Amino acid sequence: MKRKALYAGSFDPITNGHLNIIERAAKMYDSLTVAVVVNPNKNCFFTVDERVDIAKKATENISNVEVDSFSGLLANYVNENGFSVVVRGLRATTDFENEIQMAQMNASLYTNDTETIFLMTDPQYSYISSSMIKEVASLGGRIDGFIPDYANKKIHEKLKSGGKDNE
Repeated sequence: MKRKALYAGSFDPITNGHLNIIERAAKMYDSLTVAVVVNPNKNCFFTVDERVDIAKKATENISNVEVDSFSGLLANYVNENGFSVVVRGLRATTDFENEIQMAQMNASLYTNDTETIFLMTDPQYSYISSSMIKEVASLGGRIDGFIPDYANKKIHEKLKSGGKDNE
């Protein structure tokens, strides 16, 4: 049986911490889908198409990774696509408190034997968040080394063109 995993998030933008989780999860499963979540309640810097583009570019050298997007309940996307595992990344204990609640709720909504696994990010990335990256970049700070080069280029292009898009 093929082990099909999902790693979902807003990825606004994808960071090297996200990539750390993606690379490690890709080694553990036959296929890994990185799914960009469309959340109408979230004020995103990048459009969903831009986030998908950046994620595709960031993961293009990982052969068993594909990038997709979805809106609505994670559990519905999992059930419709037959994922056996949902991967969640943790930076700190505060992440765990939110993630365990979501995982337990989703477990009650899955229609198959889907499991949620938690991977701790590498400590060198544990303080990095997409929100922090956007704030530092918008204030003129350096973000090199925290996000993939292509994402860095795209964030600076967007800032030069006047800012963010809302979904």
